[in-house]
Amino acid sequence: MISALNYPPATRGKIVVWGMLASFPFGGMTWQALHYLVGLRKIGFDVWYVEDTDSELLDPITFCWHTSEYSANVRYLAKYMDSLGLGDRWIFRPPGVRDACLGARDLAGLAKLYREADAVINLCGYHPLGTEHGDIGCLIYLQTDPMVDQIKVAKNDAQKIEQLDAYDYLFTYGENLGAPDCLVPVERYQWHPTRPPVNLDWWFTSSPLPSEAALTTISNWKHWENNIEWQGEYYYWRKDREFRRFIDLPTKSRLPIELALDGIDAQDKAEMIACGWQIISARALSDPLAYRNYICDSLGEFTVTKDQYVRPRTGWFSDRSACYLAAGRPVITQETGFSKFLPTGKGLFAFQTMEDVLVALDEIESDYEGNCRAAQEIAAEYFAAEKVIGSLMERAGL
Repeated sequence: MISALNYPPATRGKIVVWGMLASFPFGGMTWQALHYLVGLRKIGFDVWYVEDTDSELLDPITFCWHTSEYSANVRYLAKYMDSLGLGDRWIFRPPGVRDACLGARDLAGLAKLYREADAVINLCGYHPLGTEHGDIGCLIYLQTDPMVDQIKVAKNDAQKIEQLDAYDYLFTYGENLGAPDCLVPVERYQWHPTRPPVNLDWWFTSSPLPSEAALTTISNWKHWENNIEWQGEYYYWRKDREFRRFIDLPTKSRLPIELALDGIDAQDKAEMIACGWQIISARALSDPLAYRNYICDSLGEFTVTKDQYVRPRTGWFSDRSACYLAAGRPVITQETGFSKFLPTGKGLFAFQTMEDVLVALDEIESDYEGNCRAAQEIAAEYFAAEKVIGSLMERAGL
């Protein structure tokens, strides 16, 4: 389903995307990078993909962290760039290596690319800036996880302020930042709202649903420790806390609910199963095509959202949920304030309470086809890559 496309002439300038395609070579992170690359190319930019960081790599086969052996990561990167028709538009500098690059250019060629580029987009802010990046003319920070950066700035974190000062434009998935009902402090910088882009062609499916289809989601059970304190309150970076708030849902739902999880221990898994949840391993979905097929074979998505997005009302929305919508699969997801910007009540449902969830389930069950159509319409209107990325680039003067 990932294939080279008929692109228009690349007449709008040269853009470099920094991302994690090789560093984190698995389902959702791969789709995130590919949506940006193809979206930029489809609207006429000459897009290059670069990984230029000394951070550790996650092995695509063993899921172990390493830095010395990266051949499997490079093969993964090359495979997906070839599939996009961008096989001559990627560069990988191995971690710790300062005198060589792999891919389309050598180290001198990479430095020249930075000088030529109209902009470099730091997707997720994953790439740290170094002295070798001083010739970049326009730097764009694309924050996919709002709140922590903003709180560090409000606390006068000198390292974070120095980092953000280097950027010409700051974009965030926190669409509600700066609104009166949002608890995230917004100081010093202007944060431009954006949302996850989706290449709709990759998610369209006309295949019938399997008989065992369920509402699903794909998630880590417990994430990295990235909790943060602000004004005496702790805001948590983990899903298990939120799932436990709705642990009795399967006993109240007529639709089956399945979670594809990573990082759940045997005790927690047994507890969830005892409450009626179907649990499978998310490791089986590390392959991007398996990830896509799992979404397309689902009735829709039921998911919770990290406390860090919910309580402060950031307006954040998941790039995975955007893929469910693009596949024509209705989404029931925890309210972050996104309903101020996206239509809800048909195809997409925002919930705060168990009652909200049950109302959404009833609506989906009573008019499933109508909700599927509405989901796809929402994706086309609000998440289509050409629209989302086109708006971002225009606001960045490109």
